Amino acid sequence: MDISQQLTEEFNLRPDHVRNILQLLDEGNTIPFIARYRKEMTGAIDDQVLRALNDRYEYLKNLEKRKQEVANAITEQGKMTEEIENAIASAQTMTEVEDIYRPYKQKKKTRASVAIEKGLQPLAEFILAQEGDPYKEAEKYIDEEKGVATAEEAIAGAKDIIAEIISDNAELRKKLRSLLENHGEMQVKMVKDDEKGTYSMYADYSEIIPEIKNHRILAINRGEKEECLKAKIYFNPDIAKRVCLAKYLKPNGNADCAKLIEESADDGYDRLIQPSIEREVRAILTDRASEQAIKMFEVNLRPLLLQPPVKGKVTLGLDPAYRTGCKVAVVDETGKVLDTGVIYPVPPKNDIEGAKKTMKELIAKHKVDIISIGNGTASKETEIFVADLLKEVNGVSYAVVSEAGASVYSASPLAVEEFPDFDLTRRSAISIARRLQDPLAELIKIDPKSIGVGQYQHDMDKKRLDSVLGGVLEDCVNSVGVDLNTASVSLLKFVAGLNAGIAKNIVAYREENGKFTSRTQLLKVSKLGAKAYEQCAGFLRIPDGKNIMDNTAVHPESYEKAEKLLSLFGYTDKDVRAGQLTELPKKVKEYGEDKVAEYCGLDKATMNDVIAELVKPGRDIRDSLPQRQLRKDIMSIDDLEVGMIVEGTVRNVIDFGAFVDIGVHQDGLVHISEITDRFIKHPSDVLKVGQQVKAVIITLDKKKQRIGLSLKQVATNKNIG
Repeated sequence: MDISQQLTEEFNLRPDHVRNILQLLDEGNTIPFIARYRKEMTGAIDDQVLRALNDRYEYLKNLEKRKQEVANAITEQGKMTEEIENAIASAQTMTEVEDIYRPYKQKKKTRASVAIEKGLQPLAEFILAQEGDPYKEAEKYIDEEKGVATAEEAIAGAKDIIAEIISDNAELRKKLRSLLENHGEMQVKMVKDDEKGTYSMYADYSEIIPEIKNHRILAINRGEKEECLKAKIYFNPDIAKRVCLAKYLKPNGNADCAKLIEESADDGYDRLIQPSIEREVRAILTDRASEQAIKMFEVNLRPLLLQPPVKGKVTLGLDPAYRTGCKVAVVDETGKVLDTGVIYPVPPKNDIEGAKKTMKELIAKHKVDIISIGNGTASKETEIFVADLLKEVNGVSYAVVSEAGASVYSASPLAVEEFPDFDLTRRSAISIARRLQDPLAELIKIDPKSIGVGQYQHDMDKKRLDSVLGGVLEDCVNSVGVDLNTASVSLLKFVAGLNAGIAKNIVAYREENGKFTSRTQLLKVSKLGAKAYEQCAGFLRIPDGKNIMDNTAVHPESYEKAEKLLSLFGYTDKDVRAGQLTELPKKVKEYGEDKVAEYCGLDKATMNDVIAELVKPGRDIRDSLPQRQLRKDIMSIDDLEVGMIVEGTVRNVIDFGAFVDIGVHQDGLVHISEITDRFIKHPSDVLKVGQQVKAVIITLDKKKQRIGLSLKQVATNKNIG
């Protein structure tokens, strides 16, 4: 089965669509470009499916490459057979290919290789044949010069060779791996625990492998890394050894040979197979758990980046702290810094009156519309202060934003370059203000691993995690679109077809020549060639450009076709600019979509995209999402009671539930069993980061600051209404 056919079956897609996708990828097209502008070739599959298919495509290409390398290596040794050739061809994973190659791979010095050097390979083969007296045969191999002084030494060497032969059997290793995966038991003992009792549940823990949850695998791995836990996979060795023997014992073979093979199998399993297979199964479990964790991170990161911006608001950012005070930054509607300062409304200074005076002056001076408060240290006390302040100030509201990664950003070379005149604490306050105004533009500057919506992200394979999260950043940036005349290098480098170098060249061109007035000017940017232009142009916007279509997601390759569409129904560019095309979709349907598409030279999927863009040029997909909750007052955990209905925002979705911000300092936990009445495999089936929810408090421990919530019980709770 070729790769295209395999992907067709695995992803349940049309064969022609898969062939087209692979061709587009091989030609160097980006996933956002393929997803948006080649829908007729792909069946309009979305970017996430495309990324999954691309990942699988890369794996299968590497698998084929490795198969060829292994086949060549075995052939060069003159040991290739039809059986080996078929085994390589049918191997589905890298592990299976390496199992096949294991007997032919040049090994370091082993007990078996030493025995082979002593000329004992034929004796091992004699014993495996089980057709004669092994001890009598062994006498033929006594050779003082080769270091074989007795028949017993010859037998011992032959057994070492047999043990390695059994260990190197690809079919056997695959079977044993399957047995460990399906019937093995993870056994964990606690060596020590940390101060928080993190690993107390694993003090004496065991669970069969098929039932162990992915997040437990990662917790156990971390516990081992921190030398708090010791873990092993147990599988009945008697059963495993019988499996090893089954392939080698003959029904009517020599009994002495059979006994030697049994002893070799015991030794081979204990010394060679079991440790190796256990490592492999642990690696398989870790890879599986890591992929799930990375997937969870991806699922959480996307809605966080696509949170609706709070547009057109002068914003005051507060980075709370105790001893060093709360850093203040005011930015205008575009994010430009207007003012900075420090106030001390919280312990140890408690200068509430002085802080109020400063805040009122800043609010009045800059006509502040909204206050953005970071949710870190001293956040609760700062929020209480702001809520109290707003009782004395009209027309201002506030929101609490995640400050995860703000300190990482503020100390970064990027922040130093962006704000050379401010110290890192002021930069952090600026970032917190901007996170409310445009979360995507600000969060894009931070390493996604520092944003705080994953599990065990620092334990993941860095290359794989960066690849997946980079894909999320790219998808989000391109789905929203980027203002070519205001975007930072940080934002531009994620546009399809661009990289950091070209992004810097775009900014340099803009600074030297003034604002872009046309997308075609991009072709004048250093190192931005025709291919890069093709990939990026549709995702870059020019709000006040000469051509209104430069402020839409209509690709330049479709401009003439879009003009034909407009003229067909008597519209002009002025009508588009004035937003007077609301009747266009209706007119197209009445005329006949197929006829319009044929007349304009567009496929139907692209035509509908063009229509949507012309109806609302400059549209932001985030505007249609639920807007952020703004507050003017605050609750304390002391105000909460079991049975109370609260509203909140999902902050993080994890394997066993979700954390929800309900307006008090501590997030509440909704366990997976309390999300919905219907069966769900994972909390992400129902919830996503940033989602607004209504919940009932079902458990409350004010001393330990723990809040248990239920979403499914809200509808039946008698306190509603």
